[in-house]
Amino acid sequence: MSRILVIDDERSIRSTLKEILEYEGYQMDEAPDGMTALELASKEKYDVILCDIKMPQMDGIEVLDKLLDERHPVVMISGHGNIGNSRGCHQAGAYDYISKPLDLNRLLITIRNAMEKAAVKETRVLKRKVSKTYEMVGESEPIRQIRTMIDKVAPTDARS
Repeated sequence: MSRILVIDDERSIRSTLKEILEYEGYQMDEAPDGMTALELASKEKYDVILCDIKMPQMDGIEVLDKLLDERHPVVMISGHGNIGNSRGCHQAGAYDYISKPLDLNRLLITIRNAMEKAAVKETRVLKRKVSKTYEMVGESEPIRQIRTMIDKVAPTDARS
């Protein structure tokens, strides 16, 4: 079962999202502030994190910055939406930005897409680890020819 963390200082938003996401089959945790969220994220692996931007003590961008080290896809949410917020969130490393009031369909699609992207990224990392185990060594002419043939069939960028 997929796990989602919702970080929002408004209890009503957390409660509504909890009802919706649990109905959709997700396991959900909630945090009323950034510090609680960071503590939960350090102990638990979340498939997606939904984080409000405007919160007391630690705002959502600060939380996002600290969560990026944990490799959780983070979707920023805010009732103070504008193009600048959206751009700033993407530049800070957020997977996406959604304005409040939340469009349920967009939210669910964004969550699914974030989980799929995270799964693809994890697969790439694992493939890289496995390929390094079986990496060709040496610089002889036959080895160079084999590498050239492999690069023609599957360029290095496509393999990683």
